[in-house]
Amino acid sequence: MRAGWDDAPMETRTLGTGVSGLEVSALGFGCMGMSQSYGPGPDRDANIQLLRDAVELGVTFFDTAEVYGPFHNELLVGEALRPVRDRVVIATKFGFAKTPDGKGRTVNSRPEHIKQVADESLARLGIDTIDLFYQHRVDPNVPIEDVAGAVRELIEAGKVRHFGMSEAGAATIRRAHAVQPVTALQSEYSLWERDPEKEIIPMLEELGIGFVPFSPLGKGFLTGKISVDTKFADDDFRNIVPRFDAENRAANMALVELTGQIAAKKGATTAQIALAWLLAQKPWIVPIPGTRHMDRLRENNGSVDVVLTPDDLAEIEAASQAVVIVGERYPEALKKMTGL
Repeated sequence: MRAGWDDAPMETRTLGTGVSGLEVSALGFGCMGMSQSYGPGPDRDANIQLLRDAVELGVTFFDTAEVYGPFHNELLVGEALRPVRDRVVIATKFGFAKTPDGKGRTVNSRPEHIKQVADESLARLGIDTIDLFYQHRVDPNVPIEDVAGAVRELIEAGKVRHFGMSEAGAATIRRAHAVQPVTALQSEYSLWERDPEKEIIPMLEELGIGFVPFSPLGKGFLTGKISVDTKFADDDFRNIVPRFDAENRAANMALVELTGQIAAKKGATTAQIALAWLLAQKPWIVPIPGTRHMDRLRENNGSVDVVLTPDDLAEIEAASQAVVIVGERYPEALKKMTGL
């Protein structure tokens, strides 16, 4: 790793091709954890400062959604980034609505709802245009052509720059792309979640669509900082994730241990190897790790400078193939609610 890496501009990558190209930093910043899912964290002012520090360290791509918080995350991200708006790309998402009883949420991608969410997100973020507007989850009740058409109208109106999708299947992406070019797909992808390799990544390469992996560090598991004995806060959603069950976690530790051995040989951390591996897969892959701490931000950013040789990648591949990951990545109730 070169000295002073944190003072140098981060390399950039392009999501999408042609007129759909969107240039962003090689690593983005997933903002969800600042408002939910991972237990108590720093206060609002500390989060705002960290987001601004991320910009100073070269991060230009920030990911939020209307339902994070809910709503609080867009307000946080907007306040943090408005002073540096000309230097950043802001992505947010539509696709959910409250259930009739007001106690839960359900998918909703009706065109009128998409346009309402766009206006509300613009107001919360305090910006004039959403750089990348993802459909958060596919709505089986709305033809994807209607969804893409609604986003196309928002692009024509100047409220949105680029169309994205999240956790969508290959056939659905193809249909949407035929109506409005899709700039990026966001789905989970990491050393412990490799399902996108089967069908999604080849299709994205064919169509010229960028890939934005969320949870690139396996919800923290691939950092090497979580052990079998780690206790999560009561409101940390990993308490209900099957992959984090005590028995499953013990089995899955083998992947972390093998990655850690490779990291030691490279003079890097386990997290940096996991991120560098993702960056090495395709030049149009932009992971969005999240954090609430400056030391983790610097560590994550350092992965951009970790060079993995073909031999390194072959070793990582052999190590990862030797481990069978145990447990679903989401609990059944959440899968049903979000269409996963």
